[in-house]
Amino acid sequence: MNYSNQLVNRLKFFFIINLILITNIFSFEKDFYLLPINELNDTIIKTNQIDTLKFQMSKSPWNAVLKSALVPGWGQYYNESYWKIPIILGAFTYLGYQWKVNNDNYINYKNLFQKSISSNQTNSNYYKLREFYRDQRDLFTIYIGIVYLLNLIDAYVDSHLFDFNVNENIHSKYYMIEIKLKL
Repeated sequence: MNYSNQLVNRLKFFFIINLILITNIFSFEKDFYLLPINELNDTIIKTNQIDTLKFQMSKSPWNAVLKSALVPGWGQYYNESYWKIPIILGAFTYLGYQWKVNNDNYINYKNLFQKSISSNQTNSNYYKLREFYRDQRDLFTIYIGIVYLLNLIDAYVDSHLFDFNVNENIHSKYYMIEIKLKL
């Protein structure tokens, strides 16, 4: 075994030991070295009982992000937020169309400016319009990137909130009596 493999193995061992120590330190709510033995046992039993009751999410956030990264709107479909899909697709369609129009105008005015230079009749209007449409095209590229990023963030947050219940009387076991008085 050469030196680099030994170093890698030592670093892996060191990382695993530190990870175990850090998770053990931050998982306890009390300082156990200050507790008597029987209270310590009660606390350990309570923490073990809490660990078995962990919440399981029904939708995976990173799965939703991956699906939205591959096809914008697929993460929203996965999260059953069907009403968001036309908004996302409409935003991408509009921004893509504007990018194409500005790119076509940029190419058109770039060619006109190059022809005017080759004919020794430099037209500054062609130059200004070429630069304007290039800037607009670049801005729409940034807008497309922002919408794409918002699509991913929405898929991630929506999958986290998928199991969140918004009913008004979620924990109400009692009947409500509503009384209205006319004065």
